[in-house]
Amino acid sequence: MAVTQDDVKAALEQLSLPDGGTLVSRDMLRALTIEADTVRFVIEAPSSEIAKHMEPLRQAAERVVQALPGVSKASVALTAPTVEKQPPSLKVGGHPKAQQGPMTVPGVKSIIAIGSGKGGVGKSTVSSNLAVALAKQGRKVGLLDADIYGPSQPRMMGINKRPASPDGKTIIPLKSHGVTLMSIGFMLEEDKAVVWRGPMLMGALQQMLGQVEWGELDVLLVDLPPGTGDVQLTLCQKTKISGAILVSTPQDVALLDARKAIDMFQTLKTPVLGMIENMSFHVCSNCGHEEHIFGHGGVAAEAEKLGVPLLGALPIDLDTRLAGDAGTPIAAKDGSMAEAYARIAQGMIEGGIA
Repeated sequence: MAVTQDDVKAALEQLSLPDGGTLVSRDMLRALTIEADTVRFVIEAPSSEIAKHMEPLRQAAERVVQALPGVSKASVALTAPTVEKQPPSLKVGGHPKAQQGPMTVPGVKSIIAIGSGKGGVGKSTVSSNLAVALAKQGRKVGLLDADIYGPSQPRMMGINKRPASPDGKTIIPLKSHGVTLMSIGFMLEEDKAVVWRGPMLMGALQQMLGQVEWGELDVLLVDLPPGTGDVQLTLCQKTKISGAILVSTPQDVALLDARKAIDMFQTLKTPVLGMIENMSFHVCSNCGHEEHIFGHGGVAAEAEKLGVPLLGALPIDLDTRLAGDAGTPIAAKDGSMAEAYARIAQGMIEGGIA
């Protein structure tokens, strides 16, 4: 059986880069060609300085591809830009531009907001893992980090470099773990604060939806900031979205704020497509005892009252936190948590949500 480009990429996914990710996830493969039993491709390093240290990786890539069935020869070249690429002259923010009616995003079939009434309920963790889980099931998925004051998706998705902009207006999004990704965090230093008033937030959101080349997507998930502020209002009023998914813990205090978020979406005529109970329970890693630290069943009861599906209940889990901090969402791996996110993704697909 002849080797395919997907076979080659799958083999290269075995090789991890020192600072995280792979040659595939970091978009460093160029000119991949297969002629009979010979495979050729180029590894493009981000800079000539980094390329000096990548020869062992080039040799490893050559070996792993040549070991594939049906491949007798692998030729891998290593290159880097001769002139360091300058950051695109792209300004994000500013007052929004006037528009006629709700904005649609070309090529995107469905836009779903992932919201919460309050911070600290794991909404961004759920968003990144849900995006990866949907991508693993064959959906073309985008993830927009709209939490402009506290963008966390660059860290959670394991990628943090400035997107390209060929003309200073159009933004080329980044890709990680099979997900097309955009965040204001790509435009800023990691510890740089965003000190903007409402109109700047609205302008930035408008740009990240309308000026980004999202391509053909089945679903674009929008990781909203907590609460019921300017970003939520702008998205729901100025963009044609399919609906919203609410993330909450079962704790009474969290549910109080979740109800406010639900009321906001209903006021804005945005359908609530379902709810996810996060931190639903904790299983002791030593004895296996299950505890409901934040209460039990609150989100399920709220979903039943609203007449919307409870899409899933996720435990509070150490490995999920460690995976997010390391830049590889737990849904990209194997294990019980990956299976839990896969079940939610499958339910969304079967229910026509994604």
